[in-house]
Amino acid sequence: MRNRFGSAILVAAACALTWALPAAGQGKDSFTPMALDAGFGRMDLTDPTVPPETIIKQFAAKESEFEKALDHYTFRRVVRVQTIGDDNKVTGEYYQVDDVIFDPSGKRTEKVVYAPENTLRDISMSVSDFQDIQHGLFFVLTAENIAEYDIKYVGRQKVDEVDCYVFDVSPKTILKGKRYLDGRIWVDQTDLQIVVTNGRMVPDDTRKGNEDLHPPFMTWRQQIDGHYWFPVYTKGEGFLHFAGGRGYMAQDVHIRETMKYTDYKQFGSTSKIIFNSKDVTPPEDKPDSPPKK
Repeated sequence: MRNRFGSAILVAAACALTWALPAAGQGKDSFTPMALDAGFGRMDLTDPTVPPETIIKQFAAKESEFEKALDHYTFRRVVRVQTIGDDNKVTGEYYQVDDVIFDPSGKRTEKVVYAPENTLRDISMSVSDFQDIQHGLFFVLTAENIAEYDIKYVGRQKVDEVDCYVFDVSPKTILKGKRYLDGRIWVDQTDLQIVVTNGRMVPDDTRKGNEDLHPPFMTWRQQIDGHYWFPVYTKGEGFLHFAGGRGYMAQDVHIRETMKYTDYKQFGSTSKIIFNSKDVTPPEDKPDSPPKK
């Protein structure tokens, strides 16, 4: 995000309201949730019974299946970005409701359902913010893009009642115009799909006078159709530090972001459910022909 005047925005205290700062040498533990981790159990650091490389390959294949299935679903996305004053009251808000749907030709599109006046004063939404809203915040790590990341096995942990493998992920290289996750994922040990994503989208623009940095976030998925885990909620909260410049004073801004994803529906009767590389679409829902891409 940027401020209204083009000054730098820096993330201060690593979103201290809901995220833990690492002790020396702890590295990725900077992504460990605090107030948001009530359902997280003890981390088991012992080696898994299956080699981590095998688990990674298997869950990447499942994520590829999920991504293809998601291409046949419509859903509603509710985005709220707020600035918070010292009295913990909202001082400005960006709010928009979109339906992610298909047009008559079968092409994926977005329809704005509700968009009241944007009242954010201290910050403005950047191009990369909208990229993250549309794609990054419900991160999918597929067989097609997994080679772009360094992936490190961390351990096993229960999230609510779901037994998960935990991995740290970070981009190997960063290409211009692309966004990447730098953080941690929790993968269901049974379904081998991501159920929680925790981290930051990168890169940040650190050029003086053009800085555009992004706070940490956490995204939860929920099993919607009995086969796939769909993103349902994203939250991030913290302080942004405007470094000032061009005659403006430095300023700290408390920001809160939430995204909700609801009303997942298969596109008419034209989509398939693929699970374990098999078509498991109920017979009454199987299409005569696939939708146009």
